[in-house]
Amino acid sequence: MTETVVSSALAPRDHREPNRLWHTFCDMNAVARGPEFVVARGEGVWLWDESGDRYLDGTASLWYCNVGHGRREIADAVYRQMTTLDAYTVYGDFSNAPARDLSERLASHAPVVDPRVILTCGGGESIDTAAKLARRYWAVLGRPERTHLISRTGGYHGLNGFGTSIIGMERFRTGYGRLIEDTSVVAHDSAAALEAEILRVGPERVAAFFAEPVIGAGGVFLPEDDYFTEVARICDKYGVLFVVDSVICGFARMGNWFGIERFGVSPDMIVFAKGVSSGYLPLGGVVVSGRVADPFWNEAGNPFMHGTTYAGHPAGCAAAMANLDILEREDLFTVSLEVERHLDAALRTLSGHPLVAEVRSGMGVMGAVELTGEALDDLGITTAEVFAEARARGVILRPVPRALLVSPPLIITWEQIDHLVSTLAGALDAVAARHGATAVRY
Repeated sequence: MTETVVSSALAPRDHREPNRLWHTFCDMNAVARGPEFVVARGEGVWLWDESGDRYLDGTASLWYCNVGHGRREIADAVYRQMTTLDAYTVYGDFSNAPARDLSERLASHAPVVDPRVILTCGGGESIDTAAKLARRYWAVLGRPERTHLISRTGGYHGLNGFGTSIIGMERFRTGYGRLIEDTSVVAHDSAAALEAEILRVGPERVAAFFAEPVIGAGGVFLPEDDYFTEVARICDKYGVLFVVDSVICGFARMGNWFGIERFGVSPDMIVFAKGVSSGYLPLGGVVVSGRVADPFWNEAGNPFMHGTTYAGHPAGCAAAMANLDILEREDLFTVSLEVERHLDAALRTLSGHPLVAEVRSGMGVMGAVELTGEALDDLGITTAEVFAEARARGVILRPVPRALLVSPPLIITWEQIDHLVSTLAGALDAVAARHGATAVRY
């Protein structure tokens, strides 16, 4: 297959009217002065800009397009649902069949004892839901002092109120004044650090511990083999609720439904979003164990006064059900494990590149290529520069401060993986040459 080499990826558009869109996660001053990159359509692992140039979507947008772009059956399911019941709230005793069916389906696969499902519109809302529920749970049990929430360095939990407060990356926490209090962050790779922090705060004050199966947006950090077994033991020992953030890791990205199954533990709550609908419509939620649900479901007078307008959205749930049908029908749970192995092998060929300090991959369809301190700190190379070079060559990656991240759709082929990695290698070579680094082949 001959892949398109894009020469116009960063070429200015002919703007016929002022742009009023405030982009997120960016310096808007720079975006407003430069050309926008306008995505016009998608099919499979490919995207096209409005000039007709093609790009391999090496990040499944933001980790979510697990089944690939342009799946007609999902669009058809949404159309059928919207022509029957477009939307309606699930507040109070209101319900709808797609929300009930999706909740039952997710509960049937969740590694949680006696699960219930709260639906939301995305990962950030789901984290806030889980955090508030953890605190409310202890309050209704007569332990309102148990409000403290612990998370991990590098952990990304969205940027809503609680998510910003427990995120493990300081750059997302600064500049906003006082955030939600009674939170702390521990080393992502040390169960002992978690236990030490519980003891420092006081077990009687700790409500919950939040962790991703694999740290995703924070740089793709894989846990040690026994990490989650030990974490589950510690949480159980001190009565701390164990909340797994599977927003990135779920729905076959790690070869199973929620990612955490690879470690053989049963959390108290699982937060999900992204791959549940492959992003075709916004959807998320929290799987809640029977232990946590019990005082709300089986005792009168304990309402959980929390919810979102579009939670249980019938069309969103229909999109998710069609997406899950694809995951199961095409056995992307098994396929993803094969993709994981090939992606890992391909990325590790970059380990010898003079700009590369470390490759992290091999657990899930995701990986990180971290640049060396010399490249970043001495030569002034940025991951954004490598990202731009790769995009100009037709591959989209995700730059974070010290690494380039990949998380392609699960339907990616071996040939497309090799194209992704060889394009990244070429981008690294070009940037190295531009900065006078030795681009020795590896």
